[in-house]
Amino acid sequence: MKKLLIALAIVLAPIVAEAQIRTPQASPKAYIKQTVGLTDVEVTYSRPGARGRAVFGNLVPFGKLWRTGANENTIINFGDDVVIDGKTLKKGKYAIYTIPKIESWEVIFYLSTDNWGLPENWSDAYVALRTTVKEDALPTPVETFTIGINNLDQNSGYLEMAWENSHIALKFEVPTAKLATASIQKTLAGPTWNDYYAAAQYLFQSNGNIMLARDYVDKALELSSEKPFYVTRLKSLIQAKQGDKAGAVETAKISLTAAEAANNQDYVKMNKDSISEWSR
Repeated sequence: MKKLLIALAIVLAPIVAEAQIRTPQASPKAYIKQTVGLTDVEVTYSRPGARGRAVFGNLVPFGKLWRTGANENTIINFGDDVVIDGKTLKKGKYAIYTIPKIESWEVIFYLSTDNWGLPENWSDAYVALRTTVKEDALPTPVETFTIGINNLDQNSGYLEMAWENSHIALKFEVPTAKLATASIQKTLAGPTWNDYYAAAQYLFQSNGNIMLARDYVDKALELSSEKPFYVTRLKSLIQAKQGDKAGAVETAKISLTAAEAANNQDYVKMNKDSISEWSR
């Protein structure tokens, strides 16, 4: 009997170890991803509930720094530089802190994003942008703290926050015209040397049309002012595959010289090995 109990314990131990009790979070995590114009904006935050408590002026005191949610930092990530209240906020991730007041909120974008709640040591050097936004009273209470990105057009959106009877909407402007113009100019200007290089590399590595690969790599070198050693290396490989070993050797020598100047020993060795092989 004792041996049977020991055997059962050994069998059941991994099952017990892997078992986990799942319970709902008091402040469930939420994730928002919204494209505004051509700019991606993401927000990750935890959503506390009022649960019968008075929120602003009590649970969240007026005039004091608030974590703006619960648990870990509320984090916003802008895919491009944006403009808020006439000031530029560089693209990237920020923790959002606020100071709620009766008629307005201060909104702070903070560079350090790995805090649980408020930073242990606040530093004004980490404040990327601070602004004030008017508070609007809501006629119907919001039970669960809510962040949204709303009222979108091609050039702007509003970062909105609502809880209890308080609501704010912070406008941010995105560089849609700049991004669209750059995209149009790049597309209408035609492929870059790097595009031709990538196409030639694909055709070579996939045993595709080698003549077309040669045309593409020649075009890449024609458009590139620097003539990178890895592009001339690819051309030498294409020439060798075409049966032009003499031409491949001459191109490999050009790649070798450029690789030595760049101190890239991998390409130095590959070119030397190829020159030796193709010169036989």
